[in-house]
Amino acid sequence: MKRLLFPITVFFIMTTIGCTEQGKTGMTQGLNISDMDTTVSPGESFYQYATGGWQKANPIPDEYARYGSFDKLREENQHQIQALIQELSGQDYENGTNAQKVGDLYSIGMDSVKLNSDGAEPIRPLLQKIADVVSKEDIIRVSAQLSKVVSNPFFGFSVGPDDKNSSMNIVHIYQSGIGMGDRDYYLLQNEHSQNLRAAYIKLMETQFQNTGYSEADAKKAAANVMKIETELAGAHVTKEMRRLPELNYHKLLVSELDNQVAPFAWNIYFDELGAAGIDSLNVSQIEPVKAAIAIIEREPIEVLKDYLSWKVINSAANYLSDDFVNANFEFYGRTMSGSKELRPRWRRTIDAVNGAMGEAVGQLYVEKYFPAEAKERMLNLVENLKISLGERISQLEWMSDATKEKAQEKLGTFIVKIGYPDKWKDYSSLEIKDDSYWQNIMRASEFAWEEMMDELGKPVDRTKWYMSPQTVNAYYSPSSNEICFPAGILQPPFFYMDGDDAINYGGIGVVIGHEMTHGFDDQGRKFDKDGNLTDWWTAEDAARFDERAKVLVDFFDNIVVLDTVHANGTFTLGENIADHGGLQVAYHAFQKTDQAKKDENIDGFTPAQRFFLSYAGLWAGNVRDAEILRLTQIDPHSLGKWRVDGALPHIEAWYEAFGIDSEDPMYVPAEERASIW
Repeated sequence: MKRLLFPITVFFIMTTIGCTEQGKTGMTQGLNISDMDTTVSPGESFYQYATGGWQKANPIPDEYARYGSFDKLREENQHQIQALIQELSGQDYENGTNAQKVGDLYSIGMDSVKLNSDGAEPIRPLLQKIADVVSKEDIIRVSAQLSKVVSNPFFGFSVGPDDKNSSMNIVHIYQSGIGMGDRDYYLLQNEHSQNLRAAYIKLMETQFQNTGYSEADAKKAAANVMKIETELAGAHVTKEMRRLPELNYHKLLVSELDNQVAPFAWNIYFDELGAAGIDSLNVSQIEPVKAAIAIIEREPIEVLKDYLSWKVINSAANYLSDDFVNANFEFYGRTMSGSKELRPRWRRTIDAVNGAMGEAVGQLYVEKYFPAEAKERMLNLVENLKISLGERISQLEWMSDATKEKAQEKLGTFIVKIGYPDKWKDYSSLEIKDDSYWQNIMRASEFAWEEMMDELGKPVDRTKWYMSPQTVNAYYSPSSNEICFPAGILQPPFFYMDGDDAINYGGIGVVIGHEMTHGFDDQGRKFDKDGNLTDWWTAEDAARFDERAKVLVDFFDNIVVLDTVHANGTFTLGENIADHGGLQVAYHAFQKTDQAKKDENIDGFTPAQRFFLSYAGLWAGNVRDAEILRLTQIDPHSLGKWRVDGALPHIEAWYEAFGIDSEDPMYVPAEERASIW
């Protein structure tokens, strides 16, 4: 699928929920008292106090590495989508319609008999193309061709807005090419990383043998791949450095690439990708791309062919026979994340259909499950949150009037997208056939590639969506200065159509404030109201911002997530700032509601207490130790527990709502708390 180069900040990853009921004892819409653990005081661990009952009642199913209230919503969404798709797959539709394509792709993905009968045959044509390579030019040509359908070989290529001219789409190339997700897995010498490397080599050996290699040839090929990926990882910029957009922008003329990056058959590379004739591009990370080119130049062709073959095998594994799928799960699911059981085939297939034809599924989804009145209430909430953030900006004592003026301009030009796009994507050129699951996934990838390449050199389409409507998530894009809330997230426990203001402001209200604050976090603040990477702050204001942000960096750096492993305050800074800002802005807006002004209890809780309990409920969940380690390594979001117990100690209103004082373990002296937005 298309790769997005320009930064997009999302609310969370892999999340979901089901509706609560009304009328039961101890339960009002949006707040289930049994989800709490009142044996723990609010100031000891608010996360445990607010969600301990939920954790006890919802142990992690074997197919999950992490299971939370979000995952429950995602399950409900998948059941809804499954019903829609099964209805399609059980009927005859005219060939070429979205209904035919969605239904047929689901049926193909569910056909385990054919998948197991096909074995590795669906990837034979690509593997043969690699086997036919005889020169380094062939390697470059085939690598470019593979980029359209498999995970980036050597380095990545994408088309997206120019960071410093956000109205136009340009080419970006960037570091990529490794299979374990982060450079540290290849480089760190701790026991955990060493065990992962050994397991990854075992995965490669198994999958090469599943493809037809002898045991000896599989071991040799795996060693060759590991050698290349380790060298690529060694040159990669750290995840902390990738958070600095000004250090990941190097716009060059194509004629400068040989001198500024490395001599390379750039004309062959760009021709094969469909980018012939471009005159300039952004090289996001120069040294990693230079290192990748050096590997291509130095390594024997047979070694490079093993690497390219692995890119095909690993990208296709989940769409092949059970041998491939199970081996893939053993490493990426069980070893890396701690999951005990492979997810059911129907869930995996729905994810694939969503990935291939997201808006086609989304159009069906919103027609059945997203009422128009929900969009209207969301628009009102967003407007209230914008007013609240504007008021807080105007009251900041640490920011100068000059920077405040530009901040207000940026806030005033936010593009707001709610529910679903105004214009649906046209899938008429995408063919879904009965040949094989993998070949259909390839065609979907090629469709997305052509869609992306069609944008090259053209003005940016500000109406485009970067998430499908059924997605349970939200995002902010600095390059377009937009916030987006798909229909999938506009359900409990985020949003209750008939719920009281406290739970909605504590839920979706904080999500809205979170995404708005991303426009002013450590990354987003470096983009102006038009989405251009430019310094619109005074030097003094920027220094004061960094000083205040460092309070959060230091606070989260001191959090122990498991054994001796600490959270990464620098890597998670943007999301922690957004959580902090979202809470402040949403609570400020909530104070203007009639419910907050009347201050009447519901189920024994004040409106303010319900606000914070609603927020904590978003993060109710359990997580396996292996997943704690993996997420701490690769996820810019803090773990759910710390999005509560790490965020709330910096919110004065929380102390007041629950009477938290200096005797409580979570208490942080006022002078040591973060105060930004």
